[in-house]
Amino acid sequence: MQPTFSIIAPVFNERENLPALRERVSEVMNQTGEPWELILVDDGSKDGSTDIIRQMGKEDEHVRPVIFARNFGHQLAVTAGLDYSRGKAVVIIDSDLQDPPEVILDLIAKWREGYEVVYAVRAEREGETWFKMFTASLFYRIIYRITDVDIPLDTGDFRLLDRQVVNVMNSMRERHRFLRGMSAWVGFRQVGVAYKRRARMAGETKYPFKKMLRLALNAITGFSYFPLQVATYMGFISAGVSILAIPVVIIMRLMGDQAFLGQASTLISVLFLGGVQLISLGILGEYIGRIYDEVKGRPLYIVHDAPTNDSQPNQQE
Repeated sequence: MQPTFSIIAPVFNERENLPALRERVSEVMNQTGEPWELILVDDGSKDGSTDIIRQMGKEDEHVRPVIFARNFGHQLAVTAGLDYSRGKAVVIIDSDLQDPPEVILDLIAKWREGYEVVYAVRAEREGETWFKMFTASLFYRIIYRITDVDIPLDTGDFRLLDRQVVNVMNSMRERHRFLRGMSAWVGFRQVGVAYKRRARMAGETKYPFKKMLRLALNAITGFSYFPLQVATYMGFISAGVSILAIPVVIIMRLMGDQAFLGQASTLISVLFLGGVQLISLGILGEYIGRIYDEVKGRPLYIVHDAPTNDSQPNQQE
């Protein structure tokens, strides 16, 4: 039977959380009275999560395992889930249970009202450090201001997408992905649902600062030219300072001011301009590197095991 709802949960070393995830999702989805599926995408786990997912797939007809050949990252794991989903509405949820499955019913209620994208807004964040909350809040506000896309503040990937939205997102095969930005970019009718984000049930976070920084770079370079504009502004500022400084230096030299004799001022100017140039080259390098990745045309991910009962033409394009 074709499912009405698809629940996508990317998994990376979450063996302690998987039994509770399946139980709670089952309790929630059975209340809908509609057919549903739980797509568990194993992103190269090393702690035994892969075997648990395979066993769940054998025991429970609702569970559909998608096993990656190696670790490809959270965003690509969610992408694979979207590729393999069959439901009229698709819910993305983390497997660590920080996003309570019970909120799915609220998302479905909004979908039934006619909204095509229903995103969960983090009204409270339980069990997170002040540094994590501060950097997350800062990131969302920066990305909101420097892009032309209205990415909702304080939202993650926890959301419901209508099948029409999923089909559009499946056609977008960029490699450096920021899915919450992509779902905002496509448009359609969107609405938020506030919820309290819980502390992780077990295990350690799979999004340390390094991965958060990489996600932030993908978001900024994927939806904004602002860094390139900053490099241009810095060039104009340094050039303007130099133009203004030339007559000042000439006048001071003619007046015999000793502060402008020697190499100190020259070295400072050279170091300043060199720094501006290196920063500009670094920004250009980030964009060129992403162009290079796109041109290579490699698959977004490689699947080791996956459901074979339906065709998925986009899954490795």
